[in-house]
Amino acid sequence: MATDKVAYWIDIADYDLETAEAMYKTKRWLYVAFMCHQAIEKTLKAYWCSTQANEPPYTHNHMRLADGCGLYGLMSDEQHDFLDKITDYNIESRYPEDRQKLSQTLSEQFCRNIIDETKKLQQWIKEQL
Repeated sequence: MATDKVAYWIDIADYDLETAEAMYKTKRWLYVAFMCHQAIEKTLKAYWCSTQANEPPYTHNHMRLADGCGLYGLMSDEQHDFLDKITDYNIESRYPEDRQKLSQTLSEQFCRNIIDETKKLQQWIKEQL
């Protein structure tokens, strides 16, 4: 296990989750979802580094990361569903019309739920380390 790499990924995942909370307080809903996406992606990459000899792939697809490091098979159906949902909020390379469509799916309650589910899944992944 490359503990320095695991610590690196966990540290920035935690930072991203704190940023999601800050974005929630300022009602920046799209960025709440994006930062939650990032927090899960980076937590998965931490798990990858703890179980695999190779570096995690350059991907934003949560299911691909979870499957590639053997974590997907340990997850519940509820966790699979959340991975599928949160993967859609990778907005870095989205076109303006895509961002607009995503923004319309977000509300204060939806974002609170995303943060809470992100915290729950992130904690579960950390417990698997």
